[in-house]
Amino acid sequence: MAAPMELFCWAGGWGLPSVDPDCLAVLTYARFTGAPLKVHRVSSPWRSPSGRLPALKTRDEGTISKTQQIITHLRKQKYNADYDLSATQGADTLAFVSLLEEKLLPVLIHTFWVDAKNYVEHTRKWYAETIPFPLNFFLPNCMHKQHVERLQLMWGDGYMEDEEKLEKELYRDARECLTLLSQRLGSQKFFFGDSPASLDAFVFSRLAPLLKAKLPNGKLQQHLKSLQNLCNYCTSILSLYFPWDGGEMHPQPHTAPLGCPPQKKKKKHHETQHWCLAALCSPQVTSPPVPRGLGVPRVATQRRTPTSGATSCCRCWWGWQPCWATPS
Repeated sequence: MAAPMELFCWAGGWGLPSVDPDCLAVLTYARFTGAPLKVHRVSSPWRSPSGRLPALKTRDEGTISKTQQIITHLRKQKYNADYDLSATQGADTLAFVSLLEEKLLPVLIHTFWVDAKNYVEHTRKWYAETIPFPLNFFLPNCMHKQHVERLQLMWGDGYMEDEEKLEKELYRDARECLTLLSQRLGSQKFFFGDSPASLDAFVFSRLAPLLKAKLPNGKLQQHLKSLQNLCNYCTSILSLYFPWDGGEMHPQPHTAPLGCPPQKKKKKHHETQHWCLAALCSPQVTSPPVPRGLGVPRVATQRRTPTSGATSCCRCWWGWQPCWATPS
């Protein structure tokens, strides 16, 4: 039996199976068509075979990392959500997908990654809590920079000249785009009747994060929530196609750097926390008692393991220096 295709995508959150729109589009399309995918919800793109998310690992074509190319590959494998569409409906699909990419996607990037309040209090917070240590210290900022550069390419040179005016125009266009989608959907279950198509996967992947995220600055979100049929549309797809994995995926606690000994007894850990709090309040205390397994603060202690000869380091909670930064 042939090995199943493997899909690597961002982990779920905010009540969604994945927080990333591109990953969500591929997941939704696969559910619509029944494609047999082994899904890996990961907390870092470095865990993907291509270093990007989403990524589809196939037997014949290697790893595919672009959303449209992944969907095209699934169609070649006879998992085609647009099989029953007419030529007119196929043209409508291309037109609406182009509308989403041109009018809605730039504003979604701005809402989640450029708006300062949303980025600091929501987007960066989620990624920093989900991405494992030590990547969570710099990877969210790298992603932020990439999205800002992507937005500048979309908006052109005018973005830097009069950002406030351009932002108002783009948010106006995004609201008009949502209104047009609402009018096109009407009272239908999906955009082309009772069966989902690729357009539904793209629309859902763009609307659902905006609808479900708890944004402190939700200008566009409020307009979406005023369009009741689009809200019902997203809720219906979640309940029909993601009934068991559309909920929150709680981030795993960050672990200590590789090589640090585990803390076997919680009692010692609590004692150290209590001493550290006392040390902050009392200037007379100059050197802490060091329980076994926690190491000396601000000083990296190197030691060789008997098997591999690798070095490891110990750290305390208020400061540490990695062993690879210490001269040998």
